[in-house]
Amino acid sequence: MEASLASLRRAVYRFAEGGAALSALYHRAKLVGTEYLPRTGPVLLVGNHGVWGYETPAFFHLLHKATGRHPLGLAERGFFRIPLVRTVLPWLGGVEGTRENALASLKAGELVVCYPGGAHETFKRSHGRYQLRWERALGFVRLAAHAGVPVVPFAGFGVDDTFFWPPGEERLCLRLAAGDKYRMPLVMGLGPLPLPVQLTFAVGAPLEPPPADASESRLRNFRDRVAASVRRLLVRACHA
Repeated sequence: MEASLASLRRAVYRFAEGGAALSALYHRAKLVGTEYLPRTGPVLLVGNHGVWGYETPAFFHLLHKATGRHPLGLAERGFFRIPLVRTVLPWLGGVEGTRENALASLKAGELVVCYPGGAHETFKRSHGRYQLRWERALGFVRLAAHAGVPVVPFAGFGVDDTFFWPPGEERLCLRLAAGDKYRMPLVMGLGPLPLPVQLTFAVGAPLEPPPADASESRLRNFRDRVAASVRRLLVRACHA
């Protein structure tokens, strides 16, 4: 039984890797600022999420090509309440985004990707394009401070243009899990395919985290610094 499960897991991973490579090719995806990506040691990448999170496989594919490392993504906790998703997501490098899991991954020296906007950015409406939903997001700051690891900001451009929102978008939603933020918009592409827009990801210089005993206001200031860096990188990615 265990051998069969391991075989299935490898097959799913190979299929997903192939799909990620095809997505990167289809979208002519590119990654700029690779000099800021460390080849070894723990690092926390923090940036914006695209609609449906569709861009993530292409982004992870580019990160692997640039560094030789397999990124781990801190996934929205609510997704782990969906039976099939909670089984398959860890096979593909998704880690339930708890403090304990994140700290363990960084302690193991992993390259960890965090989207502070979570489901709010993934399941956005049209008016939320390229808007960071980090109003109360301090978890990634506390994580970086406690682990003592740098935060490397990144931004993805094109990630909110792979689909379009049809008229009546507010009503065309599918609820994936309990909670309003898990209302998935039914966006559209070219039939079964997303729109063939180019995806560009820009990585910025690492930011040293505040100390573990930093005050709440200092944590908020650091969060705002990272958000400002991501917004500047969005402009760079747009013109890259």
